[in-house]
Amino acid sequence: MPELPEVETVRRGLEPAMTGAVLDRVEQRRKDLRFAFPERFAERLQGRRVTALGRRAKYLLADLDSGEVLVMHLGMTGRFTVERPGDAPSAPGDFHHAAGGNAVHDHVVFHLSNGFRITYNDARRFGFMALVERAGLEEHPLFRHVGIEPLGNALDGATLARLFAGRSAPLKAALLDQRLVAGLGNIYVCEALHRAGLSPSRAAGTLARKDGGPTARAERLATVIRDVLEEAVAAGGSTLRDYVHTDGSLGYFQHAFRVYDREGEPCPAPGCRGIVRRLVQSGRSTFFCGVCQR
Repeated sequence: MPELPEVETVRRGLEPAMTGAVLDRVEQRRKDLRFAFPERFAERLQGRRVTALGRRAKYLLADLDSGEVLVMHLGMTGRFTVERPGDAPSAPGDFHHAAGGNAVHDHVVFHLSNGFRITYNDARRFGFMALVERAGLEEHPLFRHVGIEPLGNALDGATLARLFAGRSAPLKAALLDQRLVAGLGNIYVCEALHRAGLSPSRAAGTLARKDGGPTARAERLATVIRDVLEEAVAAGGSTLRDYVHTDGSLGYFQHAFRVYDREGEPCPAPGCRGIVRRLVQSGRSTFFCGVCQR
């Protein structure tokens, strides 16, 4: 499933085409994806102008001049492609991938007033789209319990200490809890914990002092999480299974993985002689170094 950097990369790819444009025509080619489409979905979108394109956790948010927000989730295999007549798609060398996949899985097509055509393709149909009133967005069931955004000023050591204080759950599990921190996924948590030198099995509560303040570990982890995510966004995300950009190209950050999917390889931390190990936590693979991560 695409993680936050991949979703942010998709948002940045869609933004120049969608923001300010009118949805002249919307093709809805089936009645449902993971869930049923909203009632009169295409009708409610047609003629509406996209005033902004944002992101909350792993959701894309297209604000409409009607006061509604088009909420889009990629699921596991969802992807958008952006096309305009006369424009050749860019493709970075060996990472080129056929844009959009099999056309039989093109389920929604947006025809925009500026000439762009945006196609949503989803082979496994685990993604979905919803229409939500902007005024009630934060209280909507999709967002009511979503935690803080890890990019930006909301995440710092003090915040992590406050969120994790008293928690005996493993640190990795706490970071993956979307009610605490929004959008973090397995790949980037593994990478951040390695860079911060913290064991994924460490009790989350150890990042808070007895007085509730942040430890040095909490400060270091907060900085590293932002760094890893920003590097991943700059690299266009990671290419695992079906993830591609809006232009059909693939991400590069997988070449910067230090531990993820590198079981048995030497730890890349300077001066460390450990070996990358794998363990299963809550049904997910965790990659870490047992020597330098404490």
